[in-house]
Amino acid sequence: MSEQRILVTYLTQAKDLNKKAAAIAVGMTVGSWTDLPAAKQAELQPYLGEAVSANPLETLPNGETRGLITVSYPTRNFTQDIPSLLTGIFGKLSMDGKIKLVDVVFPDSFLTAFPGPKYGIDGLRSRLEANDRPLLMSIFKSCLGLPFDDLKTQFRAQALGGVDLVKDDEIFFADDRAPFLERIKAFKQIAEETEAETGKPVLYAANLTGPVHELNEKAKRAVEAGADCLLFNVLAFGFDALHRLAQDPDVRVPIMAHPALAGAYYPSPDYGIATPLLLGTLMRIAGADLVLFPSPYGNVALDKTEALQLAQNLTAPLESIRRSFPVPSAGIHPGLVPQLFADFGLDQIVNAGGGIHGHPGGATAGAKAFVATIQAVTAGRTLQEAASESPELAIALEKWGGGR
Repeated sequence: MSEQRILVTYLTQAKDLNKKAAAIAVGMTVGSWTDLPAAKQAELQPYLGEAVSANPLETLPNGETRGLITVSYPTRNFTQDIPSLLTGIFGKLSMDGKIKLVDVVFPDSFLTAFPGPKYGIDGLRSRLEANDRPLLMSIFKSCLGLPFDDLKTQFRAQALGGVDLVKDDEIFFADDRAPFLERIKAFKQIAEETEAETGKPVLYAANLTGPVHELNEKAKRAVEAGADCLLFNVLAFGFDALHRLAQDPDVRVPIMAHPALAGAYYPSPDYGIATPLLLGTLMRIAGADLVLFPSPYGNVALDKTEALQLAQNLTAPLESIRRSFPVPSAGIHPGLVPQLFADFGLDQIVNAGGGIHGHPGGATAGAKAFVATIQAVTAGRTLQEAASESPELAIALEKWGGGR
């Protein structure tokens, strides 16, 4: 098989999986085949999809077989962007009964058009001078409607606790009380003040919003104002919007991808796009430096196997594309950090909202509790041992549990 082909795997069901794969290969490319005259077949052959494999998983009560099928598509069928890709491999097919897009394997030639993350794991670690531990991020609770001074107080409290990043809430669009550029400048000043006090830098991820055609210019203005990072609702704006931001040489900051709307794509076992592809591979090649996704532990928990595969897709070698930081989110408190570390390892960002702001001692104490847990797990110590030296952690463990 030519290396200039894209391999696409689907989960589907049919009486004959091989015939289903063959029908997709034709239907999603040249449209018809056997009825074409030989001369026309020869002309269209370079554009024809090919059925590669069919792997049955189970026989269903209706006599159909449920299983994985793989189809290859010539790269010549696509322009080098994700809208073209998704339309060409799953557009009308997504409406054809029970079928789920599971995985895509790209040839080198297709990936050359994708810059991937500007910074990725290594670049972010370098900026934060943090190479031997998971990073720590906190979230504003809340953003909407709060006076600017309240947000400044929140930011300072979180930074003084020792977090590496602070991010906006993804719903922070109506920001008239704390305008985008003004809060970037204000939080930059506070970050410099807290770094002078603690010796630790902190990055602020401002929520990039607005009409799609204005995003790049707005991002450039953010950089000029001193932005450290940009939060971006990728699925709402489209993968191509992320691709163009990451490709823009003047947008010289990391981009954090939020998974808003992902629940419309991945939860069904029979329809949609698999999470490791949607929030893993596609986010990474489009240029996300950090990718948030539901942790396996919270109230919107992601299946653990899928969460681990997603993280693998963000961090495994992929040609020259940099690795993206996995950010398992929701339901994270200090007592869960040993489990996070066991599951996702060193290269992750511990992302906490209520686990920081809900600390009885306030956000600064909540952040310090997380710092103590991260120091403990990377040193091979138990949280109970660490809590004997950190009153903030001891209080957190008493409230949320964990720490064995």
